Amino acid sequence: MEILDLMQRERKICRYLDVPIQHISDKVLKNMRRNITGKETISLIETIREKIPDIALRTTLIAGHPGETDKEFAQLADFVEQTRFDRLGVFTYSHEENTYAAQHYRDRIPQKVKQERANHIMEIQRCISEELNRRKIGKTYTVIIDRTEGEYYVGRTEYDSPEVDMEVLIPRSNAGLKTGNFYEAEIFDAKEYDLYGKI
Repeated sequence: MEILDLMQRERKICRYLDVPIQHISDKVLKNMRRNITGKETISLIETIREKIPDIALRTTLIAGHPGETDKEFAQLADFVEQTRFDRLGVFTYSHEENTYAAQHYRDRIPQKVKQERANHIMEIQRCISEELNRRKIGKTYTVIIDRTEGEYYVGRTEYDSPEVDMEVLIPRSNAGLKTGNFYEAEIFDAKEYDLYGKI
């Protein structure tokens, strides 16, 4: 927990953590050899949020790991809905050569089922993301400008990793912004995975 204490003290450290949880079912976690339980995972998330209330949490999940029944998947979906991650990605399981899973488990879950499960999780996350983003309207954030694209300067906040998370789109009518510079942007609109700001 030293990293959390350091983040508490040092404001120059971004309030962002990527914690690749992968699953919440004890059965699936054991099959993955993750050496952590669902209860311990939930406790870790609670501790992080208690220590740094304004943190943005990202995670990555796997749908369709060998042994994941409808029951385990439902547990994962409920966990996503209740935990409300700021950022979340889902991969469907696939056998990777020379991995423990490939050597010890049969991949019995059809790809169609895996994809349906992944899509279901992402639909839950889409609704969560839209709700969280709508709450940002009217608030001001420090934004770094990464590039220009079409009619917008494209930037991000400290709560977003480049190329994988949300972006802040600032109309180029805010002329003169420079790539790599920081600006204060007020959010005036929001979509599921994008914010719209003005300097």
